[in-house]
Amino acid sequence: MEPSGRLLFGDRDRVFDDVPPPYESAVRHVRERFDRDAFHDAVDEPGAYVFFGVAPCNVGIDYDWERIPAFLGWTIWSGAKERLLPIDKAEQVFERLGLTPLNTFQKELNVRDFHPERLDIPESAWYAGPAAGVVIENRRGGRALVEDTAVDERRDHEPIRGEPAELADDLVTDARVGRAVEAVETSQSPTTAEVHARVFESIVREEYVRLDNGRVDWETLRSAVGSVVAEKRGKSADY
Repeated sequence: MEPSGRLLFGDRDRVFDDVPPPYESAVRHVRERFDRDAFHDAVDEPGAYVFFGVAPCNVGIDYDWERIPAFLGWTIWSGAKERLLPIDKAEQVFERLGLTPLNTFQKELNVRDFHPERLDIPESAWYAGPAAGVVIENRRGGRALVEDTAVDERRDHEPIRGEPAELADDLVTDARVGRAVEAVETSQSPTTAEVHARVFESIVREEYVRLDNGRVDWETLRSAVGSVVAEKRGKSADY
């Protein structure tokens, strides 16, 4: 966060000038929900903190996209203390700021009883199947990721190929348009441009790996999605 209160976004490599399509839904989610007043009241230097999280999109696992948040908070870097906050503390901060943290399934485990090769991966909170992995943290702040290799066997990477206009006809469903309209209506009267943006974000989020494997041109698809959304909105207004 900048001193002005503006949130900056990036991935592990860079701060974004323009938000890439796979992250657009997560950025919107955070901007709409992040409680800036609560954050400024709680800390002296807002710019000294970096928030880390996961932006769930379909990289092979078909999550329940209507339930899973577009951003799940993982941990927080404190520049003042020059360390990551403990997971339980970070969890409390994310909740206070209006963001959903990653699911904690076990708070304490004696190191003598921990055997990573025998770790039972819990069921995911966001789809009917095992979690993709588990983050382990010790009291000194050390962390490790234990991945469930069996999840790779469930991944669907079949490419979606076709001309953007044809893809948009298939992907701009009434359900996606309806969810976008409902989301906008919570705060304002839905415009076609706003509905278009949200429908495109949901398509990218829910079909990312298959579209990417099909080498889709994201901006051409964005334009095609806009045309179909406008057509559907026009038909709806005619009734």
